[in-house]
Amino acid sequence: MKAVLSKETGGPETLVVEDIDAPTPAKGEVLVKVAACAINFPDTLIIRDMYQFKPPRPFAPGGEISGTIEALGEGVEGFAVGDRVMCGIGNGGLQEKVAVAAERLFKVPEGIDLVKASALLMTYGTTIHGLKDRGDIKEGETVLVLGAAGGVGLSAVELAKAYGCRVVAAVSTEEKGAVARQHGADEVVIYPRAPFDKDTSKQLASDFKAAVGPNGADIVYDIVGGDYSEPALRAIAWEGRFLVIGFPAGIAKMPLNLTLLKSCDIRGVFWGAFTAREPERNQRNIEELFDLWKAGKINPLVSETYPIERAHEAIAKLENRGAIGKLVVTME
Repeated sequence: MKAVLSKETGGPETLVVEDIDAPTPAKGEVLVKVAACAINFPDTLIIRDMYQFKPPRPFAPGGEISGTIEALGEGVEGFAVGDRVMCGIGNGGLQEKVAVAAERLFKVPEGIDLVKASALLMTYGTTIHGLKDRGDIKEGETVLVLGAAGGVGLSAVELAKAYGCRVVAAVSTEEKGAVARQHGADEVVIYPRAPFDKDTSKQLASDFKAAVGPNGADIVYDIVGGDYSEPALRAIAWEGRFLVIGFPAGIAKMPLNLTLLKSCDIRGVFWGAFTAREPERNQRNIEELFDLWKAGKINPLVSETYPIERAHEAIAKLENRGAIGKLVVTME
């Protein structure tokens, strides 16, 4: 079978496509014939040895897949050969077949495309956990989303609207702003490219404040970090919740006096750890996502698909912050 392999530390250009032996499912595992593997920010880090987890080389990146069960390992119950499934696996998704622990699988309902299903878990799973479990989202609140045109950002726009909130989408270009509006954003702020001097940071804070309104943002959903975080914090509401999702622009240094002045919280959102610690709550969240999808309230945007031979291009585009929605590698 074909696999995209990281054999040395480096960027997307170091990845190679090779034929390797297909895995055999062990006890409690299933063999999934991969239909699609969505590309996420951790894929850009793991090949550079910059992620929390460092698998031994050679390994295939790709932490989010969909496909069809081809074989069952010993002791697997609740699944059958031919079932359509999706799962998060950390790494190993950029290959044509993968052995996965059955407990990590979710069945894909009929009528939902497998390519789009591959783009659901990490983005919408992170966001439903962030907004509900960590953000205590309530109907009628205002939500400011940074990086609102990427996969996670659009999931935040859609879910916040599904929960009855007003959404301000912060993006880097007019094109991305138009996409955010198409997915439900009420207002759009176009921010400049960092690094910022004091005047630029102050102006961006003013732009955020004008967009969210005089009461401020009840929730700030920060996917970007870096110089963008402090201006967003300055636009937060009294007792608002600042949710830390990721930091492709760097880890922000936040002035903690602002948390006192606004009586606000800064809360981390680590969905991967949540799924391991509280699998039942995560299962309920994923079931809710499928209900919202069926009701037409969310619809993952797959903007581009790539064959496995061009997987490195998808990772490079995401790394360069050129992606809108999700980029997905398809196996057929």
